[in-house]
Amino acid sequence: MSVHSKHKPKTAFGAAVARTEEVVIALLLGTMVVLTFVNVVLRYVFNDSLIWGLEVVLVLFAWLVLFGISHCFRITAHLGVDAFVNTLSPEGRRITAIISAVCCVVYAALLMKGAWDYYAPFAGLDATTGRWFPTGLADTRDQAWYETDQIPMLDWLRWLEPLLNEGESYEKLPRLVVYLILPVGALLLLVRVIEAAIGVVAGHRESLIVSHELEDDLGAGALHKD
Repeated sequence: MSVHSKHKPKTAFGAAVARTEEVVIALLLGTMVVLTFVNVVLRYVFNDSLIWGLEVVLVLFAWLVLFGISHCFRITAHLGVDAFVNTLSPEGRRITAIISAVCCVVYAALLMKGAWDYYAPFAGLDATTGRWFPTGLADTRDQAWYETDQIPMLDWLRWLEPLLNEGESYEKLPRLVVYLILPVGALLLLVRVIEAAIGVVAGHRESLIVSHELEDDLGAGALHKD
């Protein structure tokens, strides 16, 4: 049994969410590849380029990374150093896994607050008060009129203009669309880390990292080939 197959969703809803994550990641990666290829051909064959191509690829890469972080928690694909942990007894490994899971949950919660506080002004919303945990809402300066440098405005998003830009037209894609991945990605990460932490506490998984499970699977595959 592979590492990934050990953590398949047990419900239809969980499977649908996991499948959606995989499709989104595949679309992001595929679009990046296509845009990069087209830009290379335009540049070296036709001496031209998509002026917005590089910025779009950078945005898609950021989306890919933030989606990928939470996805890798679900399938236990994150790497880690476990040289010390492997010297402990099974009970010691379990305790350290629980401690690390709790630390990850706290970190993900702090990251969620920071992501929202950064994104909120670009969506015309209020950030939270409090240095570590939300204690209320702050009256933040509206930055919904901020635009990207080169990405053209999409016509099907024109409905944002009367809501967030006082009816004025966006010449470029507003940053609130690009930065949306910050709270969404942080929320996905928090949910996945909580799921992983529950799995560790319940004994359904040994840790949050790949550990030596992958090495064992590869070794078993090599033995079968021999």
